[in-house]
Amino acid sequence: MDELAAAFGELRGVDLLDITIVSGLGWVGIAWVREAKARVALVGIALIALLFWAARWLDLRLTTSLLQGFIAIAALVLVVVFQDDLRRLFEGITLWVVRNATPRPSADVLDDLGALCFSLAHRRVGSLFVFPGRESLDRLLDGGHYLDGRVSEPLLRSLLDPSTPGHDGAIVIRGGQVARFGVHLPLSTEWAEIGAGGTRHAAALGLAERSDALCIAVSEERGAVSVAWRGRLTQVHDPASLRNLVEKFLTRTAKRHRENWMESRVTLARRHWREGVLATTLATGLWIYIVPGATLDRGSKVIPVVIDNVPEGYRVSAIEPAALHVEFEGRRRDLRLAPAEEFHVRVDGDLVDQGRRTFSVDADQVEHPPELRIVGMQPVKVRLSVENF
Repeated sequence: MDELAAAFGELRGVDLLDITIVSGLGWVGIAWVREAKARVALVGIALIALLFWAARWLDLRLTTSLLQGFIAIAALVLVVVFQDDLRRLFEGITLWVVRNATPRPSADVLDDLGALCFSLAHRRVGSLFVFPGRESLDRLLDGGHYLDGRVSEPLLRSLLDPSTPGHDGAIVIRGGQVARFGVHLPLSTEWAEIGAGGTRHAAALGLAERSDALCIAVSEERGAVSVAWRGRLTQVHDPASLRNLVEKFLTRTAKRHRENWMESRVTLARRHWREGVLATTLATGLWIYIVPGATLDRGSKVIPVVIDNVPEGYRVSAIEPAALHVEFEGRRRDLRLAPAEEFHVRVDGDLVDQGRRTFSVDADQVEHPPELRIVGMQPVKVRLSVENF
């Protein structure tokens, strides 16, 4: 507790800014890990990194060498495995600042679309609708035809007519307009989540895994309506439930004219406050370890004297003094965390058989971690009591 109080006693205004910036970056990183598709692999890499740190601390040289090579390879694989998630992370940072949004559809558009989806489900007509979120979908959408027409039931039914060239693809609705139709989406491989769904559900979930878009899939085999959003596929049973899910999505992604930038950031912070608390705690702990811990300081340690090379027939019965007070200079964390077993004063006793009992000690005879420097030592001589046997 005293060490913590001393560390916070050195806190400056610039240190508060430092902790705030690191907390913000950590907040974004933790939120990204929670939503990353390959987050299980991230946990595995973190465990390997923890094992590597423990092996270094225990001086397990073979394990450290093997894990060091593994981590070097993992760093390259990481970029490949998480390329989509990393792209979304950097895009999300930009969107967090610029507050990009799509226009909100009117209430009658949502009502018409909800009624149409269940009408299509009843008639076993398959369809797939996409509501873009704040993230760009250009890299994820393939093919299709551009159209800037107002959403209406006649237009949507005509686009879904089996005789039209784009009826098998997805219809992209941006605001109250049909922006594109006949579009092909990336397919998901999460078969447990897809369940009894077909290709349309795999496409809807595939886009929801890679972006913040919401997709509505109507099954022609089962006559069911499902919503894919945030990597989950949920079946809905009536237009009201569908409307509620779409409204929830629009609340997070569509443009709200009455909310200013700061209000939207506060809303976002409230939604992810747990990640914020964890990130702030980690940032504060790192600051205590790195910043005050990196300050040069001096500290004294009592180091035991060890006698080596005692000739045969002699035994050291007493050492006076049994330990020396040695003052070191180094980083504060190295002074505090250095293990006691790494400190020894070694005296060569090979002259005991010639009657020598008093030995001078200099800094070269003190074993200590290399990151520390000896700046003082007392006393500088030791006397041995020796017995013959």
